[in-house]
This record gives sequence, structure tokens and C-alpha cells, in this order.
Amino acid sequence: MRIWKEKKQRVMPKNRRRFGLEPAQAGPILCGMLKFTPILLALLYGFAMYRFSVWRTSRELDAKSTELADGQLRALTDRMAKALDLPRIRVNIYEIEPVNGLAAPDGRIFITRGFYNRYRAGEVSAEELASVIAHELGHVALGHSRRRMIDFSGQNAIRTALVMVLGRILPGVGPWVASMLMRLLSARLSRGDEYEADAYAAALLHKAGIGVTHQKSLFRKLDQLSGGGRGVPAWLLSHPKTEERIAALEVLEARWDDASKH
Repeated sequence: MRIWKEKKQRVMPKNRRRFGLEPAQAGPILCGMLKFTPILLALLYGFAMYRFSVWRTSRELDAKSTELADGQLRALTDRMAKALDLPRIRVNIYEIEPVNGLAAPDGRIFITRGFYNRYRAGEVSAEELASVIAHELGHVALGHSRRRMIDFSGQNAIRTALVMVLGRILPGVGPWVASMLMRLLSARLSRGDEYEADAYAAALLHKAGIGVTHQKSLFRKLDQLSGGGRGVPAWLLSHPKTEERIAALEVLEARWDDASKH
């Protein structure tokens, strides 16, 4: 019996090391896993908050919107639908006053009542409003809603990691610096989406025979219609500056003109 116990005592430590049960080894691994727990929780929190935001937005849009019924705009959207080989493009009126267009996460396109009223008052032409619809179609076609879900979750995780690091290096101001850095990143990503949607809209308007001129003229009006982010530094804006958007469209126009000559 004594011999068996001695063998057992000699074997057990060896088996613990073999199966990763040695406390000296398990401790650092467990500590390392715990360090990443806040980042993982931030990812999950970001995903949950985004899904909740999508659900809440969809409910509000359902409650406060009706399908747009305007003959002149319908004629223009039919031309765009034909260019896209679609039976039709459904556009909805979102019953709020701010001037805006919206692409819902489920792919629906909305124009606010405030924007439509500006059109009815003659401040915005039908072709200019059609360019807004084309822009929102670009957000849908390019998958920007899905990308924003990934970006939102990732940004929460990065913010948490930065707070952990900068909080040690810059006590007191570390979290503020982390939030500002993430705000800059978010604005930059959003501006990238807007440029892509602008290019998509321009290509669609060009193909549909509506042209890019109305898209550019609307950009010049938007600062007055919506406030244009006056007083906000360019690097914090979620949309590019008007002159930069117009310049990007003119580059596309020049490229198409050159292609048509050859």
C-alpha cells in the first residue's frame, strides 16, 4: 500500500503538467484571458446596441411613414429602376421636418417630409430630389448598413482597449482622448461611405439619363437647407465638405466624357 501511494505521489504532478493543470502555468493564461474580457464585452455590447437601434428605428419608420405618391418623382425613379433592371423603386415619406434622406437597414428608402415640402415649395427640383434617392440607393447597394454594424461593434472594442491603455499613461484625460480618437475614426469612415454613395448615385443618374448636374446643384443648396455643419471642423463632420463632394463628381464626369470620346 505504501509503495502504491508513493508512485501515485510521483505520477500526479507529472500528469498535471501533462494535461495543463499545473497552477503555475494556468495562472498566467487565466490572467491573460481576463485582460481581454472587457474588450469582448465591448464587442458584444456594441452589437447588442446596434441591433436595438435597428429595431427601434424600424418601428419608428413603420409608424411614421407612408409611400411617396408623386407623379413627377415616380417618372424619375422609374427611369432609375430601368437602369438598374428593377421593376420599380419604392420611396417612402418619413414624417419629420428635418431635411434628410435615409436608407433603412432593411433596404427601404425614405425622404423626410421636410425635404419633400422643400420640393413642393420649389426650393428643390424633382431631379435634385431624385439624386437624393439615388444616393440612398447607393448606401443600400454598397452594404453600408451592414458595414456600420461591424464598425460600431469594433469601435466599441477599440475604445475600451484605448481607455485601458491611455488611462494608465494619461490618468484623468485618457478616456477623453480615447473618445476623441474614436470620434475622428467614426467621422472618417462615415465620410468614406458618403463618397461611395455619391459615386454610385452619379453613375446611376448618368445611366438613367438624368445627369449629374442636378446632384451637384443640390449639394450647393444643402448647406442652406440643413445647416451644413457650420462651425464644426471638417475632420469631425460625418459628411464631406460640399466643394470636395462636387470635385469628386467632376472627376467622374471627366472620366466618362473621355470614355465616350474613344
